[in-house]
Amino acid sequence: MRIGIVCPYSWDVPGGVQFHIRDLAEHLIGLGHEVSVLAPADDDTPLPPYVVSAGRAVPVPYNGSVARLNFGFLSAARVRRWLHDGTFDVIHIHEPTSPSLGLLACWAAQGPIVATFHTSNPRSRAMVAAYSILQAALEKISARIAVSEYARRTLVEHLGGDAVVIPNGVDVDFFARAKPKPEWQGDTIGFIGRIDEPRKGLPVLMKALPKILAERPQTRLLVAGRGDEKEAVESLPAEMRSRVEFLGMISDEDKARFLRSIDLYVAPNTGGESFGIILVEAMSAGAPVLAADLDAFAQVLDQGSAGELFANEDADALATAAVRLLADPERRAGLRERGSAHVRRFDWSTVGADILSVYETVTDGAAAVATDERTGLRARFGLARD
Repeated sequence: MRIGIVCPYSWDVPGGVQFHIRDLAEHLIGLGHEVSVLAPADDDTPLPPYVVSAGRAVPVPYNGSVARLNFGFLSAARVRRWLHDGTFDVIHIHEPTSPSLGLLACWAAQGPIVATFHTSNPRSRAMVAAYSILQAALEKISARIAVSEYARRTLVEHLGGDAVVIPNGVDVDFFARAKPKPEWQGDTIGFIGRIDEPRKGLPVLMKALPKILAERPQTRLLVAGRGDEKEAVESLPAEMRSRVEFLGMISDEDKARFLRSIDLYVAPNTGGESFGIILVEAMSAGAPVLAADLDAFAQVLDQGSAGELFANEDADALATAAVRLLADPERRAGLRERGSAHVRRFDWSTVGADILSVYETVTDGAAAVATDERTGLRARFGLARD
């Protein structure tokens, strides 16, 4: 099958949607399909052979974050050329309502279109206001996927229609096979995320840290991600700042080793999450998870069975739970065991098969429609065959 995938966000600024698209493309290529990904990217960005650049993106505030998007006449021309050259059996557009390549591709594409909705934003006035502009594009979509029940709810409430829920995928074995790194082991709490993006929740964790260190002074916090390190620790007493180690941006291999090494992964995100891929990665690596009780996180963690939850934005609740878990290796082992079993439902072997099933459904439907149309034309001109 020839598959075209449209990424709305800049390839050179990693994020959950980009990682999902990358892993999906590589999974499909591994199965023997021909895949091309169209994505915004700076001219000097090294790209995998299956990625086609649609040009540089610009930063735009979007869903409580800053997304790097690509839009305009030049982008539209590149979308049309990619569609023409690709002759795809199916086009898979991610975030078709964002003002980026997905919307442009939706307007320009012909044939079967599958759309995946990642955003969870129950109060999106912009989406409601833009409905009349989006409607023509949305009507061309053959099948809709939402990465979680909360992304599906956003779609239903703001745009109408429905979607099948297929979660983000993870190569579970890649994380499970990683070797721990000795210097990251021993009384360590881990956090991965953009340091300077408030909704990722690092300030909540920093607020909880003094209480954690008062009970367990040997604890270290390891932080991986880009952002201003000095600003991140300025709320901490000076004598505690040495207990925080910043690793900067880390490779996929080091992320897996990081998650295999730590005693507890903390996800203090405050909102705007439709899924929680980092939780799945942590469980895949066998890291016990403590997360804010966001609806999407609770769903990923099987309502607290596969990981513990604390009250969102409550630093005291985070600290109390972290201290209790760090002091209870049996409880952490139980979470590790349940998480490792639960996470198998997110493996690409399952998620990829579900997505391929959607592709096959829409391509089979398109083929049936084309056959009916040809039969109708033959009958109209007296060319029908027995």
